[in-house]
Amino acid sequence: METGLPEIPKEIQTERLLLRMPLPGDGEKVNAAIRSSLDELKPWLPFVQTLPTPEETEINLLEAHIQFLKRENLRYLIFHRNTGDFIGTTGFHDIEWEIPKMEIGYWIDTKWSGSGYMVEAVEALNRLAIEGFLCRRVEIRCDAKNSRSRAIPEKLGFVLEGILRNDELSVDGKRLTDTCIYAKIT
Repeated sequence: METGLPEIPKEIQTERLLLRMPLPGDGEKVNAAIRSSLDELKPWLPFVQTLPTPEETEINLLEAHIQFLKRENLRYLIFHRNTGDFIGTTGFHDIEWEIPKMEIGYWIDTKWSGSGYMVEAVEALNRLAIEGFLCRRVEIRCDAKNSRSRAIPEKLGFVLEGILRNDELSVDGKRLTDTCIYAKIT
């Protein structure tokens, strides 16, 4: 079937990492990372406001697998190439193939934080978006107070195009937050 859309790699390798689409059976390892990183993830991510069960995480990943195949959202799980350890997730969402443009999102298991793994993974996705998908725009959006998340696009040379003030309700629903919009355009 010819769709006119680019080929989507199911796996991407970098110097230290393997990024691959979610597969059945991934839920337990991803859920363990969520559990061990809950304190760091909870201020920023809505899906961890209540700790998901391993079964709920498995269902979420199966849905992500289907969305990947439909090219609606392209989530990649990040693994260490040498050890096979699960590190985190990244991927493309808010995809607009007709432009084309997309947004990169990510989270990391706290025990791997500060090692440069997420910068390496996001750099690989950005390269895929620009060189493989011929994107005209790649965005990263994050809470203005999330300094660790903001460091990634800043290290990779994304331009801070602006900060949307009082843009969203915080994930706990208690306050308004500001959203940073970083982008690369071609």
